[in-house]
Amino acid sequence: MEHAALDLSLDSAALTARLVDIPSVSGTEGPLADAIEQALRKLPHLTVDRHGNNVVARTHLGRAERVVLAGHIDTVPIADNVPSRLDDEGVLWGCGTSDMKSGVAVQLRIAATVPSPNRDLTFVFYDNEEVAADLNGLGHIARTHPDWLAGDFAVLLEPTDGEVEGGCQGTLRVILRTEGERAHSARGWMGSNAIHAAAPILARLAAYEPRRPVIDGLEYREGLNAVRVSGGVAGNVVPDECAVTVNFRYAPDRTPEEALAHVREVFEGCGVAEMIVDDHSPGALPGLSHPAAAAFMAAVGGTARPKFGWTDVSRFSALGVPAVNYGPGDPLYAHKRDEHVIASRIPHCEERLRAWLTA
Repeated sequence: MEHAALDLSLDSAALTARLVDIPSVSGTEGPLADAIEQALRKLPHLTVDRHGNNVVARTHLGRAERVVLAGHIDTVPIADNVPSRLDDEGVLWGCGTSDMKSGVAVQLRIAATVPSPNRDLTFVFYDNEEVAADLNGLGHIARTHPDWLAGDFAVLLEPTDGEVEGGCQGTLRVILRTEGERAHSARGWMGSNAIHAAAPILARLAAYEPRRPVIDGLEYREGLNAVRVSGGVAGNVVPDECAVTVNFRYAPDRTPEEALAHVREVFEGCGVAEMIVDDHSPGALPGLSHPAAAAFMAAVGGTARPKFGWTDVSRFSALGVPAVNYGPGDPLYAHKRDEHVIASRIPHCEERLRAWLTA
């Protein structure tokens, strides 16, 4: 299916609608990446590079600082919500309106209309954010072309409803295995129940008191929770194995190694036969003490909030680039069939960024 070229002279709300109308479910971002690349290559103040379906554009003005504006171009599967629709109340409906084609539209508008910013700019448009981490385009760029992501500060235009969310918490998922001995349940004394052996793990979780550290003035809230319990063989068998899956959401002042050591310490003496790390993504410091971040907050206004969930700002943090989340979409409507964005919030976000980059 042919799609018309992107017109970057459109206002950011209209451009969002245009982006939504180019479907880009994870794994099918090619046509949208093509359109973005073609539009950016027409701008003489930018150099443009591409790796797969990831497009990176940069200014080279010799400014004292470089800021990265990043956003993913993929969406979750379409749910009868494409093409886009603007209603009489000024609400734009459609897949990706909130997460995060409205943010991508803001990036494109800044790229097109701020040819001489007060800081050098890098614009990153990447694929496969909504699927497995090993497919994430930003991760691929970080591994193959880390110099493309170099900067002093980064803004990820994920949906935040127009409020700044600093950094992100890390997430660690472990599987705690307990062991027993099978037996007929009518003669349970002949075995050892692995599910019963998990009781100390659950007791430790119930008694756990999470930290609430303050970092750069933001109060993060850690959490340690059982998210799955599995075990059992049959209705008449004492089970010989049980597994408790635990998710640790930890503040970004902990390193991944410290987070893992903390979890091991929490469950010490609980009869865990084996602890398996199932998934681990580190957090990201908010970096609000950085001069560029202070100027950013002054320009966009409001009060920064901590990001309790995990986002790709973590990848910037791993590269030594402090980052925040800031975008026009409402995260409460991300991935929903009725996904939408208030159209007026898109140019508002754009103008706040422009004020910061041209003051």
